Amino acid sequence: MATVSELSLPVRAFLRGYRWRRIDPVPFAALPRPMEECTVGLVSSAGFVLPGMTPFDGTLRGGDSSWRRIPADADGAALIDGHRSDSFDHGGMNSDPELAFPLGRLRELAAAGEVGAVAPNHASCMGSITATGRLVKETAPEIAARFVEDQVDVALLVPV
Repeated sequence: MATVSELSLPVRAFLRGYRWRRIDPVPFAALPRPMEECTVGLVSSAGFVLPGMTPFDGTLRGGDSSWRRIPADADGAALIDGHRSDSFDHGGMNSDPELAFPLGRLRELAAAGEVGAVAPNHASCMGSITATGRLVKETAPEIAARFVEDQVDVALLVPV
């Protein structure tokens, strides 16, 4: 992760003036059952898509707040980086998508009995969203509704 001093002058200026969203109180829900019995779904802001999926639109002012469904049987190595930010080095997540979308590690946890099951569907969205209204009012509820349909107990958030 870069320090602020390592970022370009325009990015530093943007960060100084950005109106950060505050959520208070932070939402919390107790686990409905032990983790060994829970179904877990991933939500990553890596902006990954699978081959053939519509890529995220990096030209939208404020960011593309849409999301892509990544099925549980997806090949993690096939994930394509569509993240719009140039404020971080994409090399790590491009060489090992598990860093930003740990579907294989989640499968390993399920196989080891550490979690109950891997959800049938997961969510990939774009990070670096500066206009968060649609993300909060539309995208997050859509993902949550899909997780409810899929009987997901725990959402593992992977911010990028």
